[in-house]
Amino acid sequence: MFRTALRNVLAHKARLLMTVLAVMLGVAFVSGTLVFTNTISDALQKQSAKGFDHVDVAVTPEWKDAKGDEVGESQELTRALVDDSARVPGAERAVGVVTGFTAMADKDGKLIGGGFQSQGGNYWGTEDPRYPLVEGHAPKGAGEVLIDSRTAERTGYEVGDTVRLSIDGPVLEPVVSGIFTTDDGNVAAGGSLTLFDTATAQKLFGKEGTFDEIAVKAKDGVSETALQAQLEKALPSDVVETTTGQKLADDQAEAIASSMSGLKQGLLVFAGIALFVGTFIIANTFTMLVAQRTKELALMRAVGASRRQVTRSVLIEAFVVGAVAAVAGLVAGVGIGVGLRSLMGTLDATVPDGPLVISPGTIGTAFAVGILVTMLAAWLPGRRAAKIPPVAAMGSVHAQATTRSLVLRNTLGALFSAAGVAVVLAATTMDGSDGQAPMGLGAVLLIIGVFILTPLLSRPLIAAAAPVLRLFGVSGKLARQNSVRNPRRTAATASALMIGLTLITGMTVMAGSLQKSIDKMAAAAIEADYVVSMANGNGLSPDVERRLKEAGDVTATSPMRNAPSRIDGETEFLTGVDGSTIGGLTELKVEDGAFEVGGARVVVDRDTAESYGWKAGSDFTVAYEDGEKQELTVAGVYEANEMIRGIMVDTATLAPHTAEPADMLVLVKTSDGASDAVKDRLEKALGTNPAIKVQDKQDLSNEIAKMFTLILNMVYGLLAMAVIVAVLGVINTLAMSVFERSQEIGMLRAIGLDRKGVKRMVRLESLVISLFGGVLGIGLGVFFGWAAGQLLGTRMATYELVLPWGRMAVFLLLAAAVGVLAALWPARRAARLNMLQAIKAE
Repeated sequence: MFRTALRNVLAHKARLLMTVLAVMLGVAFVSGTLVFTNTISDALQKQSAKGFDHVDVAVTPEWKDAKGDEVGESQELTRALVDDSARVPGAERAVGVVTGFTAMADKDGKLIGGGFQSQGGNYWGTEDPRYPLVEGHAPKGAGEVLIDSRTAERTGYEVGDTVRLSIDGPVLEPVVSGIFTTDDGNVAAGGSLTLFDTATAQKLFGKEGTFDEIAVKAKDGVSETALQAQLEKALPSDVVETTTGQKLADDQAEAIASSMSGLKQGLLVFAGIALFVGTFIIANTFTMLVAQRTKELALMRAVGASRRQVTRSVLIEAFVVGAVAAVAGLVAGVGIGVGLRSLMGTLDATVPDGPLVISPGTIGTAFAVGILVTMLAAWLPGRRAAKIPPVAAMGSVHAQATTRSLVLRNTLGALFSAAGVAVVLAATTMDGSDGQAPMGLGAVLLIIGVFILTPLLSRPLIAAAAPVLRLFGVSGKLARQNSVRNPRRTAATASALMIGLTLITGMTVMAGSLQKSIDKMAAAAIEADYVVSMANGNGLSPDVERRLKEAGDVTATSPMRNAPSRIDGETEFLTGVDGSTIGGLTELKVEDGAFEVGGARVVVDRDTAESYGWKAGSDFTVAYEDGEKQELTVAGVYEANEMIRGIMVDTATLAPHTAEPADMLVLVKTSDGASDAVKDRLEKALGTNPAIKVQDKQDLSNEIAKMFTLILNMVYGLLAMAVIVAVLGVINTLAMSVFERSQEIGMLRAIGLDRKGVKRMVRLESLVISLFGGVLGIGLGVFFGWAAGQLLGTRMATYELVLPWGRMAVFLLLAAAVGVLAALWPARRAARLNMLQAIKAE
């Protein structure tokens, strides 16, 4: 039986090629994802580990938890603690570390590193071993700064050049006093690192006289744990915490692995979709191959082969096909991994250099996926063939499905579909996070149910195309009959395309609806012409609002300032606003009381009010971060949205209790409204600062939508893999269908159907099957997009369903194009059949 199975594989090389390709694409995606993420993760981990070479033990401030009316706060690391750390017997040196966001502009005035990767710090003394100088000297005073060598190389800055920097808004223009090298992971990933002298760094980052961390280096022969023990004895335990450099490196490696796991899981989901689609093709292929060898298998049964042996022979074929596909997929996956890494470079998301990582786990996964998927898909056709009685099989080439089996299949499909619809509809009534898992389960059940019912659905839907097919004469009539001749095969072929279009349509419906909702939210919540904020989301200096007020066009401004407080033993963040202007800069629906902010009167969003049992007129006591208490009155309760929520307090009331005020954003109203000219004047008033964003309502909407558009484009690209696999499935089905109908096609040619007619027949058959899958996919996609939108609507009051009719028409045309392209080779092969040889064929 083993030799027979191998012979059959070699006898059907051309027919199995499409199956190998389908499996190979899925395996390539899986292995490529693993190679790519493992390579990037390994490079980042090694790079980050280098960053701890100069730290054997890190001393950090102890966090004081919030209790009663006290707001949680961090202890302070003073210069005295640095000196005490340096005097520990096992310490070679101790360095006080200060860090913070520092936006740096390139020579064109654009922000380097996208904001979050732009960091600043302090250079310790005249020679800091953490940052070896390659040129220039240590910074002296606020007028000098050091930049890293990668940034210098990317931007062209040299020693003596003036650079534009910003910490929290105001522009600084120090001179580059030197260039240093660093193993900092953010720099390796495309960011920048800027170093000031220690006193300047402490002043700029609001840490005057204190440090964020103390990095201690051990003497030769002293272990990290020994040094840690000495430091814990020498330093006050209620003020500091100690962590070894190895523990920091391990934690960093774990954080990197965790951050990469999200990307890995996302890519593997799409690889799974491609494999799931490929499963239909594999099952379809083996079903047709087994059907073509029904007499052969029956003869084997008649001469003594058991059912198990027949099934085993089919599984051996699947094993060989899966193994070949796994090897090819692994090789292609390595190429995909290399390509993705190169793509990161072209997108300016550079990563550290490092070797390509092809782990044993990746190799094992590639073979397991390729072989198991193929064998599982081939098991049912092999089992079905083994059940056919030898005498019945010898008398009939095709074993027809029994009425009982069709009734069972349709009943099972109806149950799955009904259960899926019920679970999805139930999930739409739940709260956002609670409904995610049930909706996912319902979606899977519904897709499985529709797949099972597809043979039943194929007849009426394909029959609906009959009037159009009649326009093509005999070829059209034959194409319709061929499409419904074997409903199971048609269903398996169409389902592959259906799944891809379901996901694409669902994502498109959600993206369009979210865009509309975001536009409504920005228009409904904000009356201000502009919103000013930092590029990385950090707080703005109050000096920014003062500069905006001085601009000629500005008529009103209000900051939105976050400050921690304690209310009824719970930490609650207050939002400081200008009470005299905030009402005219926002448009929030007041549900109770009046929108009045000033003195002890505040406004509260509905959710916060309900959690504390407040209503208009309620009084409550707040404990500010400085420990002072005050009784406040709820003047009004408003309906929050994704942009504005919380307890709004007048900044005049809040400011005396805030040590380091920072505005998360500033709302601005101008006399001339929003225009490019006004925006340009505001940016100039702020010193043309690359770290500050001046955005109107459309800019805000576009920025949020940009994220969804990027995700949507990634999804389109990833799902293209599933569509390619679906195309292979259509080609495979048509090619084998042509082979099965060789005698029939020969007879049609003999009685007068020309080659053009044969080609037209095969193409129309392919077109009908593809459009059938497209209609099902778009229909399911719209349903899932609507359901997911209902779930989002529980958290986004402005959510509104938008059906992208234009894009859905494009998707239907895409399905038609798949059908036309997939039929090119099978149609040509059918037309070139020798009619006499075809008539003689069995």
